[in-house]
Amino acid sequence: MQYRKLGNTGLDVSPICIGCMGFGDPARAYPSWSLDEEASRALIRHAIEVGINFFDTANMYSNGGSEEIVGRALKDFTNRDSVVIATKVAPATHNGPNAIGLSRKAIMTEIDHSLRRLGTDYVDLYQIHRRDQLTPWEETLEALHDLVKMGKVRYLGASSMKAWEFSKALHLQKANGWARFVSLQDTYNLLTREEEREMLPLCIDEGVQTVVYSPLARGRLARSWGESSARSETEAAAGHSDDTNAESDQRIVEAVGAVATERGVSPASVALAWLRTKPVVAAPIVGALKIKHIDDAIASLAVNLTDEEVGRLESPYTPRVDYQGVSDPAMLTRAVEATTGFRASAP
Repeated sequence: MQYRKLGNTGLDVSPICIGCMGFGDPARAYPSWSLDEEASRALIRHAIEVGINFFDTANMYSNGGSEEIVGRALKDFTNRDSVVIATKVAPATHNGPNAIGLSRKAIMTEIDHSLRRLGTDYVDLYQIHRRDQLTPWEETLEALHDLVKMGKVRYLGASSMKAWEFSKALHLQKANGWARFVSLQDTYNLLTREEEREMLPLCIDEGVQTVVYSPLARGRLARSWGESSARSETEAAAGHSDDTNAESDQRIVEAVGAVATERGVSPASVALAWLRTKPVVAAPIVGALKIKHIDDAIASLAVNLTDEEVGRLESPYTPRVDYQGVSDPAMLTRAVEATTGFRASAP
């Protein structure tokens, strides 16, 4: 495994990050398709054995169950100092006021809960789980800075928002001498490239790297067109599907399959290899639910796409002209309530 520095930091991360949203008790809370602890531990152990040191979870996954499983497994299978644990804060994990968002109270409370569940004294990468538009940036950013100075957090990361919002946050951090965001989690894959418009150029200019979630477009790039999975059917029912670009999406999926066949690798390996052609991407977050998912990700590191292959994969793309990102101020509240069942007090 060849590790790389995350953005402009000295932090060594593997070029594959294991997404831990699928680790937890499916009866406990979101997501309903998660694996139990025994199955989750087998995947975590395999990831460590092949050299992956980067694990991404969140306080909301399985209502804290994911953090608990990840913390116990990493303690049993590896040295804490050799792994990079990333977790996130913002969504509600209980009912009532102050249960959601990025207020100073919520951040200071949730970091302690996450540390307890993870069984560690510090988090390597603490990320805001979307932007909380009901709390002033200054309050959120100073609280995050204080966590770094307290030693509870080593580095800070952000996630999907408008480019102007991220630019404002970076400016405020620099102007006030606060610890800056070193990474951004965003959706980026062959079927969803809208971040190329503004966010990725901003990240390149600011020395921020991205940690890509949904690198396989919820599995659509890993299988033949028309096939589905338990997760894709569940999330389609929750309103996550988008068929407005179905024709171009199908052509891209078919191109991925063709390149994969020619190279004798899986479609997933080709789709992940495409992300490696983008220097702004530090690592894709692979939501592994099977050993094969991890092995396909590792295999992608040996796939060096030619310019001609990249052209074949990219040329069918049709921009999503109605792409809205996260512009709705109430989106975070609605999304969390829909997925977790918790209701938070918010204007």
